[in-house]
Amino acid sequence: MNRLKTATSPYLLQHADNPVDWWPWSAEAFAEARRRDVPVLLSVGYAACHWCHVMAHESFEDQATAAVVNDRVVAIKVDREERPDIDAVYMSATQAMTGQGGWPMTVFMTPDGEPFLCGTYFPRARFTQLVTAVSEAWQQNKAQIKSESERISAALAENASALAGLGGKAGELSLGEVTDAAVAGLATGFDSQHAGFGGAPKFPPSMALEFLLRYHERTGTEAALAMAESTCDAMARGGMYDQLGGGFARYSVDATWTVPHFEKMLYDNALLAAVYTHLWRRTGSALARRVAEETCDFMVRELGTREGGLAASLDADSDGTEGAFYVWTPDQLREVLGEGDGDFAAVAFGVTAAGTFEHGASVLQRPAEPREHERFDRIRGILLTAREGRNRPGRDDKVVAAWNGMAITALANAGALFGRPDLVAAAENAARLLVSVHYRDGRIVRTSRDGAAGPSAGLLEDYACVAAGLLTLSGVTGRHDWVPVAGALLDTVLAAFPDGNGGFYDTAADGERLIFRPADPTDNATPSGAFAAADALVSYAALTGDERYREAGAAALAVLPPIAAKYPRAGGMGLSVAEALLSGPAEIAIVGPDDDPRTGDLVRAALHAAPPGAVLALGSGSSTDGAAIPLLESRPLVSGGPAAYVCRNFTCQAPVTTPAALRETLARA
Repeated sequence: MNRLKTATSPYLLQHADNPVDWWPWSAEAFAEARRRDVPVLLSVGYAACHWCHVMAHESFEDQATAAVVNDRVVAIKVDREERPDIDAVYMSATQAMTGQGGWPMTVFMTPDGEPFLCGTYFPRARFTQLVTAVSEAWQQNKAQIKSESERISAALAENASALAGLGGKAGELSLGEVTDAAVAGLATGFDSQHAGFGGAPKFPPSMALEFLLRYHERTGTEAALAMAESTCDAMARGGMYDQLGGGFARYSVDATWTVPHFEKMLYDNALLAAVYTHLWRRTGSALARRVAEETCDFMVRELGTREGGLAASLDADSDGTEGAFYVWTPDQLREVLGEGDGDFAAVAFGVTAAGTFEHGASVLQRPAEPREHERFDRIRGILLTAREGRNRPGRDDKVVAAWNGMAITALANAGALFGRPDLVAAAENAARLLVSVHYRDGRIVRTSRDGAAGPSAGLLEDYACVAAGLLTLSGVTGRHDWVPVAGALLDTVLAAFPDGNGGFYDTAADGERLIFRPADPTDNATPSGAFAAADALVSYAALTGDERYREAGAAALAVLPPIAAKYPRAGGMGLSVAEALLSGPAEIAIVGPDDDPRTGDLVRAALHAAPPGAVLALGSGSSTDGAAIPLLESRPLVSGGPAAYVCRNFTCQAPVTTPAALRETLARA
């Protein structure tokens, strides 16, 4: 048993029985490397990672390989989801040295944490040779290796500093021009045949889709809606979407959205549930509503934890094979359904004799809506029940603060719009866990497991996404106690994360010092911390009227023009915030008793018709509402009944009392 047995990360616990003498990331591990005068091996991965499992089985579980590792280096294992700051720093080194990145990430470094050789997955023989060669080179050419690693670290720090200062050099920001150029750039990279952007592999462009929907909402540009709608349709009908149980896999390995990489991440599903909810709101698409609700149901059903949070991910593998839980052959369909229904299901789900995946199996797709809906729904239910008899993929049950914040936003909005109080309740449960376990005095920790806080400090994205989720939840429930917590988190953002140029670092000023302080303003699979902070700051300013937060949010967008011009997909979250600022954002105050159905009708009308980035405050109409949320101050009931006030910069139009009047007012806003 190595030193990982007390970890709170399921990924680290997967390696706790390895013969490799793993250390967690710690000052003690580096001190041990200095004491022994050996290099450090850093291995970074995550629990749902297929190739991480492969390397673990081949190398880390092998006694002979472990003996070489233990003799030659000090080995450190890191969960990239628990410590994304460490991952970001050394991934930048890996990409700089090799031209590519990925997981597992394998880095050899000095006892001072300075990298000198990087890679990703290595087969066992190559890995053993590499460890041996690195050890021998260290003994023979230590001074040269240290000199080179110092040069590499200095170059990485310089690049990071330049990126952090990019906002200060961006010049005057014209939001309208930036968003127009971004749409044009997205159109250039759009796959008109299969939808989405670029070629294989294709990741869900969640933030770019949200931006396109907001842009269409503001400008009416049909091309923007067409890109978003066709991409959402292609993803939902392809194999990346679980056609039986709902929820999205991490990405498609091909350009046609047919074969996924089967791991399911909370962040993807939270972001995509929000996008499909928004698409339904814009178009009334039945497919969009079905997928939004099914994705929310998947999150609650399969990722929900006993403590009320949402788990990080589901593994790609089961029975030692990627995708085994999800794929079918025609014979398997007939075995479960019988001859007639089995053949019907094969056509409906695109299951062929040749197969679309491996060994003649097919990933289920839904290329068209079936003509016999009742028969299809019955068959789908039977297959889902039968699939439950298979060995399920493993679950990484740690709760990640930022990802739960995203899920709170998605569940709260979908629950309110679709009349699903169970989804709103799930959002409230997750919020309660975050506030009771992760949050203390304006500070937040990154992860928890089984109701116990993990060891890692929260990053910028944790503060921003949790704050945004709590603000959304307050708006749809009328619970005002979430707002001061969001405000305290944003006060920490402004105090501990600024980079001095209007942007933000990803780690707090008093956080652990790495070889450089990461500050990446670009979106990746999740929104960048800087753009997520801008979003939460602008929303909080609209609720409180405090211009300090709005100015900080707008300043964080100074880095947006060069990002949007060169790679608009990496600026989707910032572009969405830009759309909010271009639209005001609108401020909607609704007052009325929570047990009066007219209040709920006004809330749904507001969510349905609100312009991009609008904020919602829900109160009772009492004189005390404004003490918690200034937007509600002096917003009384009208003739004793519920009313809605549409405002900009706290200047409000005359209150309205019906959903139709509210929709009309918002259309003019």
